[in-house]
Amino acid sequence: MKKQPLNFWQLWNMSVGFFGIQFGWGLQMANMSAIFEYLGANAHQIPILWLAAPLTGLIVQPIIGNMSDNTWGALGRRRPYFLIGAILSSIALIAMPHSSALWMAAGLLWILDTSVNISMEPFRAFVGDLVPRSQRTMGFAMQSLFIGLGAVSASALPWILNNLFHIPSLSGNEGAIPLTVKFSFYIGAAFFFGTVLWTVLSTEEYPPQNLEAFEKQKKEKGGLINSIREAAIAFKEIPPVMKQLAWVQCFTWLGMFCFFLYFPPAVAWNIFGATNQQSLLYNDGIEWAGICIAFYNAVCFGFSVLLPRIAEATSRQLTHSFCLLCGGAGFMSLMVMDNQYLLLLSMVGVGIAWASILTLPYSMLIGGLPPKRTGIFMGIFNFFIVLPQIAVSLGFGWVMDNLLDNDRLLAIVIGGVFMVIAAFLTQRVEDIPAQDLPLPEVKLSEETAETAV
Repeated sequence: MKKQPLNFWQLWNMSVGFFGIQFGWGLQMANMSAIFEYLGANAHQIPILWLAAPLTGLIVQPIIGNMSDNTWGALGRRRPYFLIGAILSSIALIAMPHSSALWMAAGLLWILDTSVNISMEPFRAFVGDLVPRSQRTMGFAMQSLFIGLGAVSASALPWILNNLFHIPSLSGNEGAIPLTVKFSFYIGAAFFFGTVLWTVLSTEEYPPQNLEAFEKQKKEKGGLINSIREAAIAFKEIPPVMKQLAWVQCFTWLGMFCFFLYFPPAVAWNIFGATNQQSLLYNDGIEWAGICIAFYNAVCFGFSVLLPRIAEATSRQLTHSFCLLCGGAGFMSLMVMDNQYLLLLSMVGVGIAWASILTLPYSMLIGGLPPKRTGIFMGIFNFFIVLPQIAVSLGFGWVMDNLLDNDRLLAIVIGGVFMVIAAFLTQRVEDIPAQDLPLPEVKLSEETAETAV
């Protein structure tokens, strides 16, 4: 059965859930380091406290990828995972701002990241399942649009609540998480659940062409234990293009994770000149960092519209290299910025890079994947995002304490160097034209065929 081209609203409906998912991520990226510091963490402790983010992705995504490859029910193939992850994530978002100790915030981060990954991983395979080849880049770009919009809204929300709705930030209690942050997490929970539910209810999936054979495959390859085994087998069969992109992803995410960890505190301490995390300057700096994150995601949102055209006019490799160089320049330029408004110039480069990071690696990858195993290979591809983050989580605290004198801004500059390396490595990636992924189909064995007859 040939896939039919999707209209704008069909692409919209199948991607809108990413708005809520990214709203949750955006709240986490803009506020978690500050939450840890509000609760007493030092700069060199931040990386290890963030360990939950990459480690849960490493464990959860390939398992969920394989399970969703081998699922079919009333809600379809991928949508059950969207919904389960959304319910759990919304609960974690509501609980997070009530953390009263570091261990509690770190524990809730584990729960939140696990839940978000359950929703997010099948969304990538969703494009391969439903979108024909001619619209594949547009499908991923539509996801990037919602990712940008969700991140803009989430990152700016504490500033908006404080400056437009006059909700006070500081309570005067040492270690207290600001009220604006609490309200932002509550709103994020509602958006997460609501938008994912929209996608679940508005988008239908193609059923397997042979349901009986699919059920047989499900018994052989589905479930938690089989998913772990299948992930181990698939890891030994990584396609060549994934190996090439793995190096690009590793250096890209070494850079991005340094930025995610330290940008908000760097703005508060280095740009705004805060002397402690309970001061008004610190809170203003964190809120302005949220505006900067919202701005680069707005750039991402706008640039995502142009990205498919630029990639088509040049090549995906050349376009991705250029975008990564823009991101590296944006990171390194922060060293010479001494004004909060000039930070927005740096964010232009970061936004251009972020749009490409969320789109082109997947567009380059999907043409080289076995059609019936896209879910599990997409999960394994995530290894090359989370392994560098785990490396930063485990080792960068020592670097901060012993080599960088806990200078958060220098950590971001080092991230820029990693991005430049990733840009050059992109030129080694082979460009494989994507093929339409067939519907989930399993050939009947002779024994099963005889039984069916």
